[in-house]
Amino acid sequence: LVYVALRFEWRFSLGSVAALVHDVVLVVGFFALTQTEFDLTVLAALLAVIGYSLNDTIVVFDRIRENFRRIRKATSEGVINTSINQTLSRTLMTSITTLLVLIALFLFGGEVIHAFSIALIVGVLVGTYSSIYVASTSLLALDVSKEHLMPVESANRSDDGSQV
Repeated sequence: LVYVALRFEWRFSLGSVAALVHDVVLVVGFFALTQTEFDLTVLAALLAVIGYSLNDTIVVFDRIRENFRRIRKATSEGVINTSINQTLSRTLMTSITTLLVLIALFLFGGEVIHAFSIALIVGVLVGTYSSIYVASTSLLALDVSKEHLMPVESANRSDDGSQV
């Protein structure tokens, strides 16, 4: 998360934290609701879900940042909407292929790995929509704009004609 704050801007970091908390709460809530055993393999799956969701969120945020710099005359809502539309097919294809592997793991992996694969299946589903809807809309709630991402030029800079 420090990486996100340094690479992007602190508002993006808060958005990614909101998405990660959302993912963890829903996966743990699923296990509480179904009263499925929560063991070390599920904890490992939860950590994998955090990494998966953060990766998806960073892909969307990178496109948002790129479009803020590229699209000059659009509102924040327009830039974020365009960015989500541009990354949606990539996000869905990645999630679908991951889910296919996880379903195969659940069906053929044996009893030992069932809770692990269930946690990952739920986590990938939740993480996919949270990286698109929760993280991106939190940027709107935090009022992110192009000015937050563009470097401010110094007003005290004087061009005296000297060259180095």
